[in-house]
Amino acid sequence: MATLTQRQKIYQVIFGTSTRAGQNFDIALIIAILSSEAILILSSVSAVETRFPETLLYAEWLFTLLFTIEYITRLYCSPKPVAYARSFYGIIDVLAIIPAYIAFFIPGSNYLLIIRLIRVLRIFRILKLARYLRDSNILLRSLRQAQRKIFVFFSSVLILVTVFGSLMFVIEGPDNGFTSIPQSIYWAIVTITTVGYGDMIPHTFMGKALASLTMLLGYSILAVPTGIITAELSQEMKTQREFIRCPNCATSGHETDAEYCKKCGTKLPEHL
Repeated sequence: MATLTQRQKIYQVIFGTSTRAGQNFDIALIIAILSSEAILILSSVSAVETRFPETLLYAEWLFTLLFTIEYITRLYCSPKPVAYARSFYGIIDVLAIIPAYIAFFIPGSNYLLIIRLIRVLRIFRILKLARYLRDSNILLRSLRQAQRKIFVFFSSVLILVTVFGSLMFVIEGPDNGFTSIPQSIYWAIVTITTVGYGDMIPHTFMGKALASLTMLLGYSILAVPTGIITAELSQEMKTQREFIRCPNCATSGHETDAEYCKKCGTKLPEHL
């Protein structure tokens, strides 16, 4: 059996989950991500930021250095570092660390608003967690499979709010707050999504009747995207279970978190 190089060992720890060291690394990284987000949230509270400015600053730079080392290490041990740097998670890793360095090199009080905006981009660190959620890929594949149906659904909703908004503009008019068709379409979107801000309301009988129809329609269509995604998710999970086969009796259909065969009790191969 060939001996692994130091680079390959590091790759197994950082990118793999089959070893104890790899699992411990993932757990430690999740804790670091959540802790850094807690620091970001606390730093936005003026009372906390005023009382502990240095502590928050040191903590932020500590996490920034840790994530920088992690990113460099990933590039070092990756078989294709350029491909990783251009991948989704590679870009997220950069977004997680680069705001702190940009803010550090932009002096002057005139740029404080820009720095504040850049610092908020640290929230992208939370997207790194998707890498460690076991079933996140199933959800992503379900959304990808349902994207055409969802697009058709949103297109239909867009047509409906345009029609209802235009009708409300004709019925109510500028005197009742419906000053333009875009403004009326905004009302239709707010109403059909059952948000109901109340900043624009119909006053005429016909307007109230149309508003009632719009509200009822809103409740009717709320379940459509949920049903689409649920159906695709169910199909994807069924497909995923079919791939988990027992090496002893070849039985398929196991749950994604199953460790042993439901028929013969043989330990199942590791799966993600």
